[in-house]
Amino acid sequence: MTRITIIPGTANDGTDLTAVYTENAAANVAFALIFPGKALPRFVHWGRPLTHPETLVHLYDALKPQRVSGALDNTAWPSILPTQSESWIGAQRIDIRRDGRELFCNFAVTAISPAAGDNEGASIISVDAQDADQQVALQWTCELTDSGLIRQSATITNLGDGILDVNGVELGYPMPQQAVEILTTTGHHLRERSPQRQPLTVGRFEKLSMAGRPDFDASLLLTAGAPGFGFEHGDVYSVHVGWSGNSVLSAERLPYTQGVIGGGEKLFGGEITLEHGGQYTTPWVYGAFGTGLNEVAHRFHEFVRAQHPNLANKPRPVILNTWEAVYFQHDYDTLVRLADKAVDSGVERFVVDDGWFGARRDDTAGLGDWQVSQDVWPDGAKSLKALADYVHSKGMEFGLWFEPEMVNPDSDMFRNHPDWVLRPTPGRLPMQGRSQQVVDLTNPDAYDYVFGAMNHLVGELGIDYIKWDHNKLVTEAVSPRTGKPAVHEQTLAVYRIFRDLKLAHPGLEIESCSSGGGRVDLGILRYADRIWASDCVDPVERADIQRYTSLLVPPEMIGEHVGASPAHSTHRATSQDLRMDMAFFGHMGIEWNLLKESQEDLDKLAVWVRAYKEHRAMFETGTAVHADTADPAVRLDGIVSADRSHAVYRFTQLTTSQTYPAAPVDLPGLDADAVYQVKPLSVSLDLDADGIGNGQSALGWWTADGVTLPAVALETYGIRPPSLHPAQAVLFEAVRM
Repeated sequence: MTRITIIPGTANDGTDLTAVYTENAAANVAFALIFPGKALPRFVHWGRPLTHPETLVHLYDALKPQRVSGALDNTAWPSILPTQSESWIGAQRIDIRRDGRELFCNFAVTAISPAAGDNEGASIISVDAQDADQQVALQWTCELTDSGLIRQSATITNLGDGILDVNGVELGYPMPQQAVEILTTTGHHLRERSPQRQPLTVGRFEKLSMAGRPDFDASLLLTAGAPGFGFEHGDVYSVHVGWSGNSVLSAERLPYTQGVIGGGEKLFGGEITLEHGGQYTTPWVYGAFGTGLNEVAHRFHEFVRAQHPNLANKPRPVILNTWEAVYFQHDYDTLVRLADKAVDSGVERFVVDDGWFGARRDDTAGLGDWQVSQDVWPDGAKSLKALADYVHSKGMEFGLWFEPEMVNPDSDMFRNHPDWVLRPTPGRLPMQGRSQQVVDLTNPDAYDYVFGAMNHLVGELGIDYIKWDHNKLVTEAVSPRTGKPAVHEQTLAVYRIFRDLKLAHPGLEIESCSSGGGRVDLGILRYADRIWASDCVDPVERADIQRYTSLLVPPEMIGEHVGASPAHSTHRATSQDLRMDMAFFGHMGIEWNLLKESQEDLDKLAVWVRAYKEHRAMFETGTAVHADTADPAVRLDGIVSADRSHAVYRFTQLTTSQTYPAAPVDLPGLDADAVYQVKPLSVSLDLDADGIGNGQSALGWWTADGVTLPAVALETYGIRPPSLHPAQAVLFEAVRM
């Protein structure tokens, strides 16, 4: 549980002080704020719990900077929302205007409202402040969650008579001076989440997402720490913006200050206009502290899992998705035969992808016409219902693909309602992508049509699962109905469809897919039960895509599919073992035309699916871990059970190494006081069966009985993995004795 302590005091210069200390002992994290007089608070601690929080009030005198030559009378010391009135001369953190005129706010705190024990054990601090002269109110909320995340949000209220334009509010977290290296990710379609590091120099680094979604290049986290921090070592500080529209993540240092990391929603001019009494609330900006990235990831995973109790109550069904199996070539007989093969392989959810509706024989037409195509299904919905009934009769759930936010200009929907499309001017459409435009879901008529069509089909067909796609960048997004930029309201409309569909159909699950991994954030994860990490199912590429996606998303919510070889996206040929190894820890699925595979390969697939099912309950509640390896050619990832009695690890040899055979790897996450039996999983026991192994003699512990060792040894000097050929992987487990 968490607790809040209020400590009053007085600074040496006579300033009245209020310190607020918030601690979550179970999560081993705490933070502290100091309010000097009526000014907005400063973060003065973020890290492990303190043994003597009563002394915190003295951190004001300990940390407040002196006046220096050539600067203002008060040297910049960033508050929770720094402005020029407190000497902040960095990037603008609050950009508001009244009737087009910039406002320079100077907020005075009017109330501090701590509340412990709310929101499933969270502690909440609410701060009310005003700039009375400029008639702007600020309410800032900071919460320490049960998993040890900090999250903050701000609400701006127009107290005046004129129109108040809100052009941006960016919240942040200051860091200790040792945090001078930052880690983000970059990427593009088929290669999301590629890590990049750089020093936090004086100046500003930012990662912008301006495509109406976080997009492939989004960094799920911006992390700062001492140089060389990793998954297992180094104190790290991470931030994330929980929003599915336009956003920014930033790291900034002034010559006068330590680093500040944070972010917020990015707004277009005129997007948020407040009349008297009107309010704008920012998305949550999350902060996570930990020793190593594994601890940071664990905080996010526990937070997301708490929002989805259905995941703990229902094992993640093994999926077969038809996209890379048949693409647009739908017909009842083919899909029935594919469903039969799926059942034999252990599949529990059969998902029909793009191509079932309208004139959708390829990706140039029909999108937006959410009626079952009689070209493919002669009796329309009745024919597709027959497939759904057949799938259900085989004991599988039935899923269907939608792309609700998009429309092809070559569609009845567009021809009948051209005003239902976001466009910069009445006479010009944005640049197309994949022959698509974006439906204006802020238009009530368009919203009702899209929601109504989906809602009807879910009920009529008995749909258990929706694969929700989003394939076009949202650019020049102006609503013809209002004439205003509409990304903010469009994002809220998407959330509303997710929420209302799930309320109308209890048990319905929805996947967030966006050309692959283009929309992955805590905003959409409040509603989505699964994300599609990438359209690339090549297991070599997936090794890091999935690793860095799992910094935010619990593995059981990451779609990880076994595809064909060569991979459709890269044409790289890989072994069936590697393809199944790489899908083992996530929400396992199959993206593969089983009708074209040999019985030997199908039998092998079924063996691996059974092995996954034997372990998935542990995966869905366990702790994801990644090892720091000196060798860039290898990866060591794993899942450790919540009680640390059992762990499954995956060793991957992506390319050849300088070390030959591979050097020992450490096994993170184990109980330091325990002894473990370490042995290969049965699916990986025979290294010679498919030419996986590259050793010319036996590896001593690679037997059915393995070896018994103390956790301390396994976490320091480690254990030597098998010598493998490039693009191969093996699974092994550690069981507490």
